[in-house]
Amino acid sequence: MMQNYKNHIRYYAPHHFVFYPIIGVLIAITVRQAIVDEANSLLWIFLSISFLIMGWLSFMVRQHYALTLQNRIVVLEMRFRYYTLTGQRLEPLEERLSFGQIAALRFASDEELPGLVERTLKEQLSSGQIKKAIKNWLPDNSRV
Repeated sequence: MMQNYKNHIRYYAPHHFVFYPIIGVLIAITVRQAIVDEANSLLWIFLSISFLIMGWLSFMVRQHYALTLQNRIVVLEMRFRYYTLTGQRLEPLEERLSFGQIAALRFASDEELPGLVERTLKEQLSSGQIKKAIKNWLPDNSRV
């Protein structure tokens, strides 16, 4: 299917059209009952808070999945860039680099990257030190 303005938004039907509306309705019902049913208001408040936490946790887990996937893509991007620039694979060096270091290295320009990887390995630069060492930044405007 050809993408355009009308169809570019993606929905995940179980979340957007089933789970979140049900959670919203349950929260509304339990809040109303907490106000109306004074004898059992603590129970209704507990249920309201439980449904609110359930909705919040499901949203946070969804965000966690996106960030995990994004981190994997960052590593793959760096493997590709490093190989393209040096003709050598980054994988053997990855066990000596943290994800934070790899993520920081991706801001380095193509000219700086190979040397900065070597320096990072020799001096065990932190991600902050790597970022401060970069002279020519490649911006990342797409991070979640």
